Amino acid sequence: MASTDGVKIHPAVDNGIKQGNPSFSGGMLTCKCTTNPVKVRVGAQTAHNHVCGCTKCWKPEGAIFSQVAVVSRDAIEVVENGDKLQIVNKDAPIQRYACTGCGVHMYGRIENKDHPFYGLDFVHTELSKEDGWAAPEFAAFVSSIIESGVDPSRMDGIRARLRELGLEPYDALSPPLMDAIATHVAKRSGKLAA
Repeated sequence: MASTDGVKIHPAVDNGIKQGNPSFSGGMLTCKCTTNPVKVRVGAQTAHNHVCGCTKCWKPEGAIFSQVAVVSRDAIEVVENGDKLQIVNKDAPIQRYACTGCGVHMYGRIENKDHPFYGLDFVHTELSKEDGWAAPEFAAFVSSIIESGVDPSRMDGIRARLRELGLEPYDALSPPLMDAIATHVAKRSGKLAA
């Protein structure tokens, strides 16, 4: 069995998973700027919270995974210093709005109405001081951390640590999310009734 001693994933989960509150109704996300920070109100509880190893998501300094969840795009409101937000890559499926001051991604939005996750925005709940956000449920795109420079020899220990934390590691999204994508595609192609 691989050693998990000293394996760090993300500051929000390294000391254990903090359970969410089902009656929690949202909070404020604040970027890392010390003056004129960007503030985004999230007016609902999040879903499908997970740690993500992809190379596109924002990660705090020293973390090898990001932590990201989804919420209805109707629940997102930029309330302060929105003029500092800029899309990281306009060609990406997820339009990630980052602060031009500190680089933190405040939210990600899908504009393609044919995308399976259209209507959902991606947020980093660690940017909130409020407690009660949905707990992380799994780890996505785990192998992708190698693309960020993590030595492949560390992967067994990293996967073992994720499992210790209760975050099943996947090299895609979780099975329910992959099923949702496949269902969307099958309905659009006519293989399943809409």
